[in-house]
Amino acid sequence: MDNTDKQKRMESVYKILSEEFKKNRTPIVDLIDVQTGDPFKVLVATILSARTKDETTAAASRRLFERVKCPDDLDKLTEGELSKLIFPVGFYKVKARHLKLLPAAVRELFNGEIPQDVDELTKLPGVGRKTANLVVAVAFKKPAVCVDVHVHRIMNRLGYIDTKTPLETEMELRKVFPRKFWTTFNSYFVSFGQHRCSPVKPKCEGCPVREYCAHGTGN
Repeated sequence: MDNTDKQKRMESVYKILSEEFKKNRTPIVDLIDVQTGDPFKVLVATILSARTKDETTAAASRRLFERVKCPDDLDKLTEGELSKLIFPVGFYKVKARHLKLLPAAVRELFNGEIPQDVDELTKLPGVGRKTANLVVAVAFKKPAVCVDVHVHRIMNRLGYIDTKTPLETEMELRKVFPRKFWTTFNSYFVSFGQHRCSPVKPKCEGCPVREYCAHGTGN
């Protein structure tokens, strides 16, 4: 499949998944952005969401944001208090430690402002490339290629790329994936991965993008 054909196929997949997205529950990070419009809260929710189901992240975010309205509020809580508030998100003790370090890092590195650049965001505690890209795309509406396990899995299943790790997927998508889709595609693919294209036993029967999928059709 040459790049021109890939571009056309992904245009079709993107359009279909954008419609499917409207039928499903909004991913938690997008929901936090809609509800608050606050890049700080989007960042925190994204940190909490790693290796955690959306329902758990939503509950933890709700508890935390009752006490924390801005970075400085994190200074008022101990690491133990943060752990209790965000439990049972995945790796909650590590995430509590990162949250405790976050306000000082934001002040010292970025004068108290959440940065809008992927490389700068990764300087903050607990922020890897996936988190940074998602914050840039969701909170700041800027083009960013956010690759989580859903995007990595689905892009490879479709046959659009052939990569071994999420980082390889990000770098490859930066070269071949239409830039006009960067800001929103993660939300669509995550929702699709949560509701249909699961890691085990994906629901291929009746899949709206099956005709474009190497895994589902053998194309």
